[in-house]
Amino acid sequence: MKNDNSETEKAREIEINEGDTIEFITEPGAVAGKEKSEEKTSESREEMTQGERSQGQPEGGQETREAEADKTQEKVDPREEEIKKLKAKLQKKETELKNLRKEKEEWKDKYLRALAEMDNARKRLEREKEEFTRFALSEFLKDLLSVVDNLERALETRDETDGRPFQEGVAMIYRQLLDLLRKQGVKPIERQDNKFDPNIHQALISEEAEGIEEPEVAEVLQKGYFLHDRLLRPALVKVFVPRKNQ
Repeated sequence: MKNDNSETEKAREIEINEGDTIEFITEPGAVAGKEKSEEKTSESREEMTQGERSQGQPEGGQETREAEADKTQEKVDPREEEIKKLKAKLQKKETELKNLRKEKEEWKDKYLRALAEMDNARKRLEREKEEFTRFALSEFLKDLLSVVDNLERALETRDETDGRPFQEGVAMIYRQLLDLLRKQGVKPIERQDNKFDPNIHQALISEEAEGIEEPEVAEVLQKGYFLHDRLLRPALVKVFVPRKNQ
């Protein structure tokens, strides 16, 4: 009986190790049962923990995956966004460059037009200056021609009492005046035929005549002159005109 109790009772042995650690060792059966019980308890706790995790956070995995996908997307998006920005900047710069080229062509065209206008104005001023220089003495020369007219009349009216020396002196003055006028570009209108030309003739006297179809110069009363290629004064003439009843 005593032996049975000793078998059923827990056997305890006290061992004193070097570290003064005391361990209580139970029966082998009790130890095995205790280990099994602890394993079941541990498994139950693990199952409960996993269940709680799965029940308490049913969408946690999905949210985590979405968050990771978003992070991955965020890693790609900045590059694409930067590329879009660069493309937009490039397109803007190309537009600005195109506008600048167009503006440059417009300014170039304006500059060339202004340059051409300035060149034309310069040429026009040079022509006007040249014409002014050539014809600046027009009024003076007209007055001088009156002197020539008087000399011509004096030569035509010969007075025997004056003698030959007077005529020679007047003729010399007349030639000198003509040379002076010629140097200034003044030349008399030469009478080539009897045709009346209103561009160079001025009719002072008109007289009807037979046998003509157009007006003709009958007599030059006062010579006309050119200044270079411009009419300085017309020739005063007497004109024959066709008879009306002819």
